[in-house]
Amino acid sequence: MSRAARGLDFARRDVLGGASALAALTMSGCSPRVGSAFTATDTHVLDYPTVQAVIRFGEILSARTDGRLSLKMYAGGQLGNERDTLEITTFGGLDFNRINLAPLNSIEPLTKVAALPFLFESTAHMRRSLDGEIGEEILASLEPHGLIGLCFYDSGSRSFYNTRGPIRTPADMRGLKLRVPGSDLYVAMVQSLGADAVPMPLDEVYQSLAQGVIDGAENNWPSFESGKHFEVARYYSLTNHLLAPEVFVMSKISWDKLTASDQALVRDAARQSVPYMRELWDRQVAKSKAIVMGSGVEVNEVDPAPFAAAMTGMWDSFIDDARQRNLVERIQALRGGESE
Repeated sequence: MSRAARGLDFARRDVLGGASALAALTMSGCSPRVGSAFTATDTHVLDYPTVQAVIRFGEILSARTDGRLSLKMYAGGQLGNERDTLEITTFGGLDFNRINLAPLNSIEPLTKVAALPFLFESTAHMRRSLDGEIGEEILASLEPHGLIGLCFYDSGSRSFYNTRGPIRTPADMRGLKLRVPGSDLYVAMVQSLGADAVPMPLDEVYQSLAQGVIDGAENNWPSFESGKHFEVARYYSLTNHLLAPEVFVMSKISWDKLTASDQALVRDAARQSVPYMRELWDRQVAKSKAIVMGSGVEVNEVDPAPFAAAMTGMWDSFIDDARQRNLVERIQALRGGESE
């Protein structure tokens, strides 16, 4: 078993922090098992677009049911990192979770498709691909794993940042220790560029950068800014290698307790939260970019072609069944539409 796969093994010993927090939640009467509110979690801070979108989702549910269905959000990793909370969600300890694709890659092969580097040519292409049947197929594939996929949220364009110097070509990445989410796909992506991949939860990145445990990481403008990573990693290189989305999921155990009409309400409220999230996201990207640029971080443009060429071989390593290849071909067929 690879290092990344071990990091994604949902053993109970790995979720003690999140489980303990959840136990305290339950004892306090905030859990839906002893109270009226659903629980939701997100590792991002309260004003982050995905958190606000889930809160809006809860507001829609509450308004449409006169308060019968409501939501309590625990943001900022209060209940643990994504690896922790994902397992808790699958066994019904949490009702809703906003999750990155990376921890889902180890349990459902179809989620790897949307995580392929340089698959989406633009934000518009990504949204066009995932708002229809392709996205629905990926979301539906989560149900056998104890999760109901509700919708996709934007996660922006991801680029590399580090403490050493500008990255202009793949050669500049050789020997760099770069944090990645816990996913074999992300590990292979970084290794294909000559860097050393270090799987690590997002909440450990700032300290690891400050202490020199890692040299850098890769993420979008809002995460680079809101996590304060720009304070220690002063070089941001716009490789724009990923446009992988986030996923909003519900525990299937919690889902199965709902009536069919309430299930329909949940799905509709989730869909309604998407345009709100995207509006907030586009604003947040502009705001975060201004903050980072204003801080004096050195930002450099990059020719993406050499990076894409270096990653070509890894596609075949992860896209190895007919269902995955079919989705890739359908996404590629949607290229060339109007860009944003």
